[in-house]
Amino acid sequence: MPELPEVETIRRGLTKFILKKCIKKIDILCEKSFQGEPTLAENHTVKSLRRFGKALIIDLDNQISLMIHLRMTGQLIYDGKERYAAGHPSENFVADLPNRQTRVIVKFNDGTLFFNDQRKFGFIKVLPTAEIKNDAFIKKLAPEPWDMTSEELFNRLQKHPNSCIKATLLDQTIICGLGNIYADEALFAAGIHPERKSGLITKDEVKLLLDSARRVMEESINSGGSTMATYVKADGTRGDYLEKFAQVFRKENQPCPKCGRPIVKIRVAGRGTHICPHCQKKEHHA
Repeated sequence: MPELPEVETIRRGLTKFILKKCIKKIDILCEKSFQGEPTLAENHTVKSLRRFGKALIIDLDNQISLMIHLRMTGQLIYDGKERYAAGHPSENFVADLPNRQTRVIVKFNDGTLFFNDQRKFGFIKVLPTAEIKNDAFIKKLAPEPWDMTSEELFNRLQKHPNSCIKATLLDQTIICGLGNIYADEALFAAGIHPERKSGLITKDEVKLLLDSARRVMEESINSGGSTMATYVKADGTRGDYLEKFAQVFRKENQPCPKCGRPIVKIRVAGRGTHICPHCQKKEHHA
């Protein structure tokens, strides 16, 4: 599944290709992959592209929006004068489309956007622009790191005092956008062990953690996302965050950039988790 930086990268990329273009026709090849009335979006122009968490929002000029969630294997492939691909990479990026994995076809005045999804977990949903924030999927999302104060995050952590901090960070109703990669990176940058109880994280540590989360995600967005997540930028090139900026994720047995001791991989909250046992202590010491 794409993490927030990957979806933000896709939003920025696709904006260049479909902004101000008119949707002429929407063909639905898989009923499960499309929700709402497609004719509401037809013969209307793309006004803007936004993002709520991992959901991509395409706003049209008639107060109607398309909400897109790629989930595990979703792809957005725009085929016009050039072909641009975003999402889970596969031979579809260069294949003739539509094919057996194509679920929805959005035909523009001078190009076509294909929504492909091998496992059919993703979706496109039509709804009034004013209702986006009230949609059940969007409504449950907490603010993103940039829209939250450290005081607010501290208070939210107190609601789950006995949960380990990594599990709490992965809860999108506590803080939105931190997936496995960026949770590991933010915890390492803040010197916090992922198994520590959320209720025992101090206010100073929460401020450091939130600052770290913002920084690692901004670095990833600027580099085009993480290659490991198998998401590519809208121009077909892959992100290089893990190569250039990641400090611990997928770095097991490599030296810690802070102390030189080996990075280790453990399991926390059911997820593979990368830490430096020396720099991230299980107990807080003032």
